[in-house]
Amino acid sequence: MTDNFDISKLIRPELLELKPYASARDEFSTSSKDITFLDANENPFQSHLNRYPDPYQTELKAEIAQFKNLSPKQILLGNGSDEVIDLLVRLFCQPYQDEILIFPPTYGMYQVVAELNTVKIKTVNLNADFQIDVSKTLNEISNQTKLIFICSPNNPTGNAMSRENVIQLLNQFKGIVVVDEAYQDFSNQTSMLENLNDFNNLVVMQTFSKAFGLAGARLGMCFANPDIIQYLNRIKPPYNVNQLTQDAARKQLKNTQDVQEQINILKEEKLKLKAALKNVDWVKKVYPSDANFLLVKVDNANKRYQMFIDHNIVVRNRHGQPGCLNCLRITVGTPKENAYLIKILNQFKL
Repeated sequence: MTDNFDISKLIRPELLELKPYASARDEFSTSSKDITFLDANENPFQSHLNRYPDPYQTELKAEIAQFKNLSPKQILLGNGSDEVIDLLVRLFCQPYQDEILIFPPTYGMYQVVAELNTVKIKTVNLNADFQIDVSKTLNEISNQTKLIFICSPNNPTGNAMSRENVIQLLNQFKGIVVVDEAYQDFSNQTSMLENLNDFNNLVVMQTFSKAFGLAGARLGMCFANPDIIQYLNRIKPPYNVNQLTQDAARKQLKNTQDVQEQINILKEEKLKLKAALKNVDWVKKVYPSDANFLLVKVDNANKRYQMFIDHNIVVRNRHGQPGCLNCLRITVGTPKENAYLIKILNQFKL
């Protein structure tokens, strides 16, 4: 429990009194359908998209809140999780002064966003089991450390992070702990959303890009205490989530049974793919995965990457990442795609 948590001490001082841009829809809103809108200089001829979208995605947030058993006041939606990462860094980190802490190998956008905002980056590599070394992390934290980004399940390694380690950091770190759960729907580990009301310094990110199949629509979710969400709403662009994306997400929330069926299929396919990979001589290790992909250690990552490319299969070469020497990241595809991959593996298994 983070008692006496004062968010104003973490936010950039110049943003505390920032007055956000007030759109036409901020100044007037109604549930009535019989309204003549002459306030936003829109094209008046009716179509599905002639009006600006709800800047706060009220209906979509209500449905997400019900699905996640949360309050809409605990939710911010972004143009993909990358926008959420950017908003968090801009809200809490003073350029040239503050820093974020990350755990390589991990999702690359944490570092990219920090660099774009001229925010320092501190790294603590994951241990040999791709888990967080808490004592080493606590030793690296300084007064300038404002955000810790934890990817769980982790990209590119696939494993979920120890909940005990995450909770220990939440208890001992006075800044914001961000847990990126983009692949949570494929994991058997309990989401950190279960602890959202226990820690005022916890931020959880999830996405519609993976299990919900809306990567092309770009919709990231940020869950946090209402004070954090309130300040994030102040600095976000007014219409950051377009109407098509909101509609697509609401449709998927009505089809959660189909989403779960696809998740189950991908889990079964992952087991088949893992078994096939273990029968290949040049595959040295298949790492445990709580995600929809496998990290695979091979004899020569560059050689095997090119072998797949030569057969029109694109995988991700992670050879240059810390702890990922000669590793490829392979996404679990459709049964047909996986069957083709296994066919190629069997052709070149020696």
